[in-house]
Amino acid sequence: MSRETSAAAAGPAGGPDPARQSRRRTGSLLGRLRGPDTVDALPNRYRLQVRTGLLDETLKLATYSAVTHLIIALAVTYFFWGSASHTYLLGLLAVVAALITATTYTTWLYWRAYAGTASERSVRWGCRISAGLAFALGLAWATMPVVLFTPCSSEERLLVVAIVAGLISDAYVVGPLLSVSYLFAVPVIVGSFVGLARSGEPIALSIGFLLAVYAVFVVTSVRRMSRLSCQRILDRVRVEDQSETIGLLLNAFEANASDWLWETDETGQFQHVSTRMADVLARPVETLQHARFQALLAGRREAPIEADQSVDLLERLRGGTPFHQLLIAIDTPAGRRWLRLSGKPFLDQGGRFAGFRGVGSDMTEARRTEAHIAFLATRDPMTGLSNRVMFHAVASEACAAAVAQGPAPVVSLLYLDLDGFKTVNDSIGHAAGDALLGQVGDRLRALLPADAQAFRLGGDEFAILQRGRDAAAAQALAEAIIGALREPYLIDGVRAEIGVSIGIACAPADATDPEDLLRKADLALYSAKEAGKGRWRDFDSGLEVRVQRRRELDEAMRQALADGEMTLHYQPLVSLQDGHVVGCEALLRWTRPGLGPVSPAELIPIAEGTGFVVTIGRWALRRACTEALTWPASLRVAVNISSVHFRRPDFFADVAAVLAETGLAANRLEIEITESIFLANTPHVLDNLRSLRALGVRIALDDFGTGYSSLSYLTQFPVDKIKIDRAFVRDLSSRPECLTVIAAIMVIARDLGIDVTVEGVETEQQAELLRLRRCDSAQGFLYSPARPPGEIPGLIERIRIACAPRTAAPAEQTVRAVA
Repeated sequence: MSRETSAAAAGPAGGPDPARQSRRRTGSLLGRLRGPDTVDALPNRYRLQVRTGLLDETLKLATYSAVTHLIIALAVTYFFWGSASHTYLLGLLAVVAALITATTYTTWLYWRAYAGTASERSVRWGCRISAGLAFALGLAWATMPVVLFTPCSSEERLLVVAIVAGLISDAYVVGPLLSVSYLFAVPVIVGSFVGLARSGEPIALSIGFLLAVYAVFVVTSVRRMSRLSCQRILDRVRVEDQSETIGLLLNAFEANASDWLWETDETGQFQHVSTRMADVLARPVETLQHARFQALLAGRREAPIEADQSVDLLERLRGGTPFHQLLIAIDTPAGRRWLRLSGKPFLDQGGRFAGFRGVGSDMTEARRTEAHIAFLATRDPMTGLSNRVMFHAVASEACAAAVAQGPAPVVSLLYLDLDGFKTVNDSIGHAAGDALLGQVGDRLRALLPADAQAFRLGGDEFAILQRGRDAAAAQALAEAIIGALREPYLIDGVRAEIGVSIGIACAPADATDPEDLLRKADLALYSAKEAGKGRWRDFDSGLEVRVQRRRELDEAMRQALADGEMTLHYQPLVSLQDGHVVGCEALLRWTRPGLGPVSPAELIPIAEGTGFVVTIGRWALRRACTEALTWPASLRVAVNISSVHFRRPDFFADVAAVLAETGLAANRLEIEITESIFLANTPHVLDNLRSLRALGVRIALDDFGTGYSSLSYLTQFPVDKIKIDRAFVRDLSSRPECLTVIAAIMVIARDLGIDVTVEGVETEQQAELLRLRRCDSAQGFLYSPARPPGEIPGLIERIRIACAPRTAAPAEQTVRAVA
């Protein structure tokens, strides 16, 4: 751009050009008004046709709408002549009549000038003129409720409301062009609200509310109708376009056929053989010129397969009936070829049968492609094994055959799940995981006997179907697979090790259909994993009982918590130095009416699997803190929290909310967790630990000494107490090494400033041994089992009296001898 041009565009004194800014604002406004009708997302070849269709539909209804508006204007003039300004009524009638005349005239001009030949410019101006006329008409009608509603009588106001409602509904008539609908309806709606506001009467508020609901409904439904109109027109345009394309293709085929034409005489001998046909059949034209279909088909070296329609072709040739798209296989010197043939008989001038004429296509490559696709559709590309689709087909056929043959377990299903595959996949990479699955597939193929077939069901799950063998053969195969798959793998120079767990089910003994067979093998697989992985398990009916029991408890526990069937009992923690109760651990109890108690060891895993343990944890926190308020202020309450709950980012908020709600001091609450919380090491774990410690809540590490028991947890994560598992206490007097382990833990705990509680203390001798090792506190049946909350105050006093210092020299000498 030249300097002069830039200066001119900038306007006087280098500032912005007001005229250009005005044009820009006007264009932006028009763009926003046309926004609902834009079809920019459509392909270029459809935009003009769709906009033309929308405009055509709108204009077709414009004449009827114009007549309606004129009638309404006359009616308003007539009904309100005696109560409203004559000047206003005549002015409204004149404006409406003028706009109606303009609308009718412009519509007539459009149809006359552009009927069937509308251009983009004419459609654009047609939409603009329609929008302008609609807006002007909407403004004219918007004055009616403003002027007439306030001074009118009650009956006349009802008439105003009815007319306004009818006018707003006129948006449906011009709905195909949504901008036209909005530009007409919105001014009428706004004018109605202004008229109601001017009246200042209480009833106006109710009418305004109803008007708002009606207006929202009309605006929303008109928008939807406009979209449907646009989609309908687009579908029609697309169909027309596709029809035109198909016609062009058919014309091109007739002019330049990519296939070939053939013709036979009344005896069936070829009279017309194209070069392409000779190339496909790999024979000279001269050889084929007088050959017959029967001779071509008779030369096949193999029996025709199921897809071949040669028999139907020969019957139609003999009978002189037309045929269409018959698929036949013909052996040629270049191999088997697949042909698609269509033909119909023709007659000579005397009306006698003269032979067949038709078209042929070479379908050989298409058949090969279809066969390859069909093969891939039943194969897992990563392992080369059959996939889940193929499994269901084979398993269905195998189960049906097993049922027909009798009760013997003639089909065995081995359901495999790789152990440790996720660790390899996450640590080495997904590409290495894919390569590992490929090697697993290779090893399975090498192990399979002739009567077995392997499948990859997805992820790291595989299945093996073995037919005609008893359960012992399936078990032997499972042992071989476990041994083979646990051998190390070498992937891109990296050594990887995994295992496999296997569930076995047999048909028809265990199931008679593939879904049930797979489900029962899955139950057996779950049992194998539960037993420690790297092993196999047969299905037995007890597994279904366990699953049914889990499902029953899962459904019942939610209602049980709401109905108050779950309670908390408390087991005291006693100081080994002075015999005083220092706190109580809250333990969950559930007694089902008429069915008896449910063990927490059975309840908690089910709740953790469904996530309901979070709800139980929140309830237990609130109940324990509430009941602890009735105890002496020096006693703490310990609440066990599932790792599922503790890993949640909102766990700290749950604890803080309970403390604020109940008023319990934070230092009186002790949260007991297990080492499994640290295994996932999610960021929320450390955040929750630090936040709880900062609040004053104590953290206890439960079951210490079993499981993973990494001492690094004591330095990496903030804990106030460790609880030594009862397994070390049970054999305390007979196994000195248990006492040595406890002594070592005590040394570490004292240096780190961590309290130690020992669980499972049942005898005075165990308590004295632990006291001599300076353990802080103990809990167990020596003092009391878990008791209901109402018994806790009395229990505290009884323990204090029972544990008061007393002389027992012989017992103490025995204890010191063991120590």
